Amino acid sequence: MRLDKYLKCSRLIKRRTVAKEACDAGRVLVNGRTAKAGADLKQGDIIEIVFGSRKVKVRVSDLTERTGKDQARHMYEEIE
Repeated sequence: MRLDKYLKCSRLIKRRTVAKEACDAGRVLVNGRTAKAGADLKQGDIIEIVFGSRKVKVRVSDLTERTGKDQARHMYEEIE
């Protein structure tokens, strides 16, 4: 699954265009490296997102394309 689509489906970022802009700005890291919006994700990958002064670090646990609001929480595990 593409990184920008995953960020939207998991509800870590509200809109896919905002997720793409964050990736283009270098604020999203996958496994310690800056990632483009089209990067492929696998289960177990670690994503770090910088929201201003706040950092979110999660591990990918599920790659479901369509999820509801209650299921989106199960797509990742917060690390920090």
